[in-house]
Amino acid sequence: MQSAVVIPIYNEAATIRELAIEVLKHTDALIIVDDGSEDDSRMQLDGLAIILLSNPQNMGKGFSLQRGLQHALSLGARSVITLDGDAQHDPHEIPNLLQAALAHPDRIIIAARLKQRENAPKLRLFANQFADFWVSWAAGYPVQDSQSGFRLYPSRALEAVRIQVNRERGFVFESEFLIEAAQHRIYSISVPVESIYREGGRVSHYKPWTDTWRIVRMIAGRLIRRRLYLRGLFQAIHLMPDPRKAD
Repeated sequence: MQSAVVIPIYNEAATIRELAIEVLKHTDALIIVDDGSEDDSRMQLDGLAIILLSNPQNMGKGFSLQRGLQHALSLGARSVITLDGDAQHDPHEIPNLLQAALAHPDRIIIAARLKQRENAPKLRLFANQFADFWVSWAAGYPVQDSQSGFRLYPSRALEAVRIQVNRERGFVFESEFLIEAAQHRIYSISVPVESIYREGGRVSHYKPWTDTWRIVRMIAGRLIRRRLYLRGLFQAIHLMPDPRKAD
């Protein structure tokens, strides 16, 4: 299997069916991990050619992602694309990620929300940029949109990286994966995509202050263990691209 798609969901009844239908236009293997939804998210998927995994209770995004990613590996996928279930990611960008992966087969491909960033809520934009700085420092190279859940993971990265997950650290997983992958000399590149924030959509499960603090706390611990890793800070700042050129 060349590639699979994983979508973790929690109470996404309003968007998940339409999203799944569009994703199935770009993959033969769609794995949806339901994280203990309390609405009728699972019923919305009836009749679709998907693989549905259900957590017995809400375990957090990181647990659901890891479960879906490992299941895709067990099916023989050579790469795995992840999207969020709230329709903030455009599945028609999937071919662009696959094309980037052909040119960079050992890289994590991030669909970075760099176009029309003025659409982003100001607090979310600040939190994302703040997290980018810390992730870049700990990874030792510039990472753009480290909080994007729209990514392509090569199987080599999924086989090499092992991260402990729990419910409290659900949104730490994606940042920690980038940092841990860098320890294995597996880096990311960004494919610019538009920032999509739908009016009337559900409130994001990501809490800008709480979850960003958890990410920073995880990174601070890693930096302390590496004696602040000043070389990583220098490389992250020195190589950081001008974000204005992505618009």
